[in-house]
Amino acid sequence: MNVRTLQEVHPETLKEWLDREKAVLIDVREPSEYVREHIPGSRPVPLSTLHHADFTEHSGKIAVFQCRTGNRTGRAADQLLSTPFDLVYHLAGGIEAWKRFGMPTQVYRNAPMDFVRQTLIAAGSLVVLGVMLAMLVSPEFIMLSGLVGTGLVFAGLTGYCPMAQILSLMPWNRRAVAPVLAQSCPRPR
Repeated sequence: MNVRTLQEVHPETLKEWLDREKAVLIDVREPSEYVREHIPGSRPVPLSTLHHADFTEHSGKIAVFQCRTGNRTGRAADQLLSTPFDLVYHLAGGIEAWKRFGMPTQVYRNAPMDFVRQTLIAAGSLVVLGVMLAMLVSPEFIMLSGLVGTGLVFAGLTGYCPMAQILSLMPWNRRAVAPVLAQSCPRPR
């Protein structure tokens, strides 16, 4: 029985493959991460929405999946190996290793903060607000802090964060992400 494994590729080899158009580079980070900085020519296909139909026109090439440090792609090996590619790799060390080797990236300095940081700031601010209002106005306001804490536990246990979903709909996030993603390869469905 032939067991497939997710192989690693180093930045220098990947650069050579990309220059010779032997490989397709797929960035599995979330759109807000991709918009802030990405490897030129990479294609944004977040792990959270990865689907076989995303790759039909590229299935004859070598697939290289990439995230920030290589941890996300390593953990998702089974999911990545189920794509229609014959050869599947992940970039050792992710975009961080790519940059350490002096390889170019496209940076969009006006991109909003990533959703994780925005969510932490919003949640922390609501907790502080709840405590301050409980001390200064009414003890019942402590429930605001409890509600936020409950939401964070729920997000940690389920992987779904309603606050992050709401933040992703905010105008500053949609306005910045849409133009950059529109310039990348369209995703067939």
